[in-house]
Amino acid sequence: MNILITGCAGFIGFHLSKKILQDSNHKVLGIDNLNNYYSTKIKKDRLIQLKKHKKFYFKKVDISNYDELRKIFLKNKVNVIFNFAAQAGVRYSLVNPDSYIKSNLKGFLNLLELAKINRTKLIYASSSSVYGEQKKFPVLEKYSGVQKNLYASTKLMNEKLANIYHQNFKIPLIGLRFFTVYGEWGRPDMMYLKYMDAIKRGKTINLYNFGKHTRDFTYIDDVVEILFKILKIKKKQVFENGIYNICSSNPVNLTNFLDYIEKIYGKKCKIKKLPKQKIEILKTHGSNSKIKNLVKKYKFISYKIGLKNTIKWFKNYYR
Repeated sequence: MNILITGCAGFIGFHLSKKILQDSNHKVLGIDNLNNYYSTKIKKDRLIQLKKHKKFYFKKVDISNYDELRKIFLKNKVNVIFNFAAQAGVRYSLVNPDSYIKSNLKGFLNLLELAKINRTKLIYASSSSVYGEQKKFPVLEKYSGVQKNLYASTKLMNEKLANIYHQNFKIPLIGLRFFTVYGEWGRPDMMYLKYMDAIKRGKTINLYNFGKHTRDFTYIDDVVEILFKILKIKKKQVFENGIYNICSSNPVNLTNFLDYIEKIYGKKCKIKKLPKQKIEILKTHGSNSKIKNLVKKYKFISYKIGLKNTIKWFKNYYR
């Protein structure tokens, strides 16, 4: 089976590619535009790891480029698409909105078109940010909310576009709302890695809302296990544009999370506490009952174990 993974040099795309290459005989067709939203070094280092596998094929492609995407489909029989290519970040959407329209909307539409033409199964990344600010927890997939930033709005639009294509063209689809995924090889712009970097360099880091946020932190190993199980599902009814939360359903106060980083790292961080920004969500806490029932996964890794593994990797990689 040929599996196309967009954003293969990104955090989740890299880990899933690695898992598939190690634990199956499938071929992975990886594409990524290698943009400089964050360090291209870590993206290239992830690719070095993937290129060690004989069944990994990489091409530098932006998913907003329909013609280049089409060439891949013409040369290969693509059986499944995992879409992780997207412009990430909440604050960045305030300064560079065009990149979100180009990648998250135009790029996703291109994938839908090619999935329609080639009758390809599409598993796409959405986000917990589509829920906006909620008051009742844990959040169920049926809940709705007001999106507080452009990133969240584009992710909700992905779900609506996917539904339109499924209803009209019967494309097999499934959407996954990820909740604060963390772990080894993570994005350097994410808070937990910025915090480790500040500790390492002895620099001061801004902590918004005075650190009173709560996040449903979800370890990358749990995420990849779920994705790999979804890949194996054969039942057609599962891919009728179902939406699933991908989360540990065990929210942690950000201050406690960061305190544990300091404890494991063995060093304190210099912090500047600031008020909450308007585009930020105060709390995320998703229900994972639906995804647990689908893939029969009942145990999620504790954030303390996940952080220990992540810090060990961080100290080794950023020596």
